[in-house]
Amino acid sequence: GAGRTQLVWETPWGAGFPGWHTECSAMSLRLLGDVIDIHTGGIDLRFPHHEDERAQSNCATGKEVVQHWVHAEHLLFEGRKMSKSSGNVVLVSDVAGRGLDPLSLRLAFLQHRYRQQMNLTWEVIEAADTTLKRWRSRVAEWSIAPADSVSVDYQDAIVSAFSDDLDTPRAIQSLRQLEKDPDVSDGARFETFRLVDELLGLDLLRDVGRAPAVVELPEGAQALLDERAAARAAKDWAQSDALRDALAAMGVIVKDTAEGQQTHQ
Repeated sequence: GAGRTQLVWETPWGAGFPGWHTECSAMSLRLLGDVIDIHTGGIDLRFPHHEDERAQSNCATGKEVVQHWVHAEHLLFEGRKMSKSSGNVVLVSDVAGRGLDPLSLRLAFLQHRYRQQMNLTWEVIEAADTTLKRWRSRVAEWSIAPADSVSVDYQDAIVSAFSDDLDTPRAIQSLRQLEKDPDVSDGARFETFRLVDELLGLDLLRDVGRAPAVVELPEGAQALLDERAAARAAKDWAQSDALRDALAAMGVIVKDTAEGQQTHQ
C-alpha cells in the first residue's frame, strides 16, 4: 500500500494527511449508518479523537450522528494499568485456561461502574465465576417450579438501574436480592432472571433441562451440610437458612427433598 509520504495533500494550512479520526468516521458511517445509538471508548479517547470524529461525521451528514457517547475509565489488572505495550494483559483464553467460564469476566465488569477505574484481579474473576455457576444452577432449579409471571418490582428496579447511566452494579445487586427474597416464588424468580439475562448476556439458562453434574464438594462443604441437617432436625430454621447461604457462597446449591438434602454445583 501507499506509504505515509504518498498520502499527503497540500492545504491552505500546510501539508496534511488522513488521520485516525477520519478512519473512524469513514468506517462507522459506511458500516453502521448515519445514526449510532451508543458509541463507546476509553476515557483517553474523549479528546481529541472522539471530538474530531464527531465534528467530521456531523459535518458530513448535517446532523448529530451519535446519540450517546459512553467513555469507560482505564482498567487495572493486579494494580497496574492493563495495556499490550506493558505486557500486563489477561486474555479470554487465560480465563478459560484456569477452568473459569469466560462469561465470568463479563459479570466481573458488570459489577463495577464503567465510569470508575476498576482493579481486576484473579480473585475478582473467580468470585464472579462462583456467582455465575450458582445462578445457573438456581435458574435450572427454578425452571421446574410452578409457572409464575415476572416480578414487576424487581424488573422495574433493574430497568431503572440501567436507565441511570448504565448502573449495572445496582442491577446485579437487585438480582442478588431477588435470589434470596422469600416473598417471590421460584417461578417468578425464573422468569425475571430469564428476562434480565436478555440484557446481561450471561447465559443463565445454560443448565436448564440438564441433569445436575456430579462433582466433588469443596473443602468444608460436607461439614456444613452435616451441621445443616442437624439444624433442620432440631427445627432451627434460621440456622438452616444461614448454612444454606454459606454453602451457596461456596458454589454448592442445596435443595430439600423428602429424602433429605440434595446438592449440585
